[in-house]
Amino acid sequence: MKHSTLRVWLLGLCAWLAQAAHAANPIIQTIYSADPAPMVRDGRVYLYVGHDEGDKKFFDMRDWRVFSSSDMVNWTDHGARLSLTDFAWAKKHAWAGHTIERDGKFYWYVPVEQASGGMAIGVAVGPTPLGPFKDALGKPLVFDKQGDIDPAAYIDDDGQAYLVWGNPTYKWVKLNRDMVSYDTTVGDHGIFRHEMTVEAFGKRAKPDRATAYEEAPWIYKRGKLYYLFHAGGPLPEHLAYSTGPSATGPWTYRGVVMKAQGGSFTNHPGVIDFQGKTYLFYHDGSLPGGGGFSRSVCVDELHFNPDGSIVPLDMTRTGPAPAAHLNPYARVEGETMAWSIGLQTAQFAGGIAVTDVNAGEYLQLRSVDFGAKPARQFSAQLRVPGTQPRGVAIELRLDALDGPVIGRLATTPTGDAWQSFKTAVKAVTGVHDLFLVFRGEGTEPLLELDHWQFQR
Repeated sequence: MKHSTLRVWLLGLCAWLAQAAHAANPIIQTIYSADPAPMVRDGRVYLYVGHDEGDKKFFDMRDWRVFSSSDMVNWTDHGARLSLTDFAWAKKHAWAGHTIERDGKFYWYVPVEQASGGMAIGVAVGPTPLGPFKDALGKPLVFDKQGDIDPAAYIDDDGQAYLVWGNPTYKWVKLNRDMVSYDTTVGDHGIFRHEMTVEAFGKRAKPDRATAYEEAPWIYKRGKLYYLFHAGGPLPEHLAYSTGPSATGPWTYRGVVMKAQGGSFTNHPGVIDFQGKTYLFYHDGSLPGGGGFSRSVCVDELHFNPDGSIVPLDMTRTGPAPAAHLNPYARVEGETMAWSIGLQTAQFAGGIAVTDVNAGEYLQLRSVDFGAKPARQFSAQLRVPGTQPRGVAIELRLDALDGPVIGRLATTPTGDAWQSFKTAVKAVTGVHDLFLVFRGEGTEPLLELDHWQFQR
């Protein structure tokens, strides 16, 4: 059965969608997610996020999840790819991490609380963007005894890599080529602590600290100009940025990117270029049941003025336009979706599937390109529990939840086995949004969905 914190979907989200027929934000609706760290690799965006378990009193976070997309609107859930249990020296707090590739390996920097006490930064390494990831050191990479959270890595054009982090002080080290050690001959045993000046980070509205810098640094380069994005205080946080001539500054504060809003008292930037556009990832508390400790990742396009300054933006429900079309004639994983109501995903022996599906729930795919030659058949790999028929079916609709029905995939019980079902569909061509609406009788879960595909 569904977690109680997400059982409010059908009431809360149905009312919400009445105002946002083509909602894209938050981009993940099956769990609470936070602290986005996007990475572009081989024409795909991989998104590494923290996982809020829904505790209303503090950050209950035990693992890190990965999602990916080739079009910025349909996101595939790859499940938990790293957890606290992967670090023998960790005790709790799977907080905001960041992944970067070098020399064919992928390095995932994460802050955790040590069993011996205090937040420290560890690093896991894997052979692909999805791992498998393993603790690279068996101990922390960085432990500076204060504010060791929110790491982000950056590799400059000359090949020098940096790791930046810190709250309330902005810190950085020069990573060695192996990405799991750093140069200890510079700075304070290798660690640089930036002078926290108003000129570099802006003036704080509430004078509990000198500057507006709070946490969550992210380095990005556009042309010859370096940008340092960060979360600014006091709480609730806004997103701000500074610019400089190098990856280490000196930094000059430039202003607010996104004012405090969205129902979460924290925020966390992640900025990438993809398909000729720049995108800002952030999080809010907008999902039903959401808030400061149950956050959700969002994305919007980021725009620049001719002088390199950033056009401030507000959080949106619509998100960015599709960067590409989805191909329905290739296998599409069930856990790929632009929007969903009431659904969850779960890992099983064969991978990940949409699970715990109840009558009336649905998932939406955006910008599905059926091409000029019409689709004629739809198939799906399903597991339909039980032994008695309950009229379980998937209704296929175009462009809206109440749009035209192009097919209805009827099923029979499969028990614990997976089975492929097929149905004919009305001829459909061109680009459409596609809705998979789940129908059936009773209050128990109807089915699990592994993958689907159209055929001409």
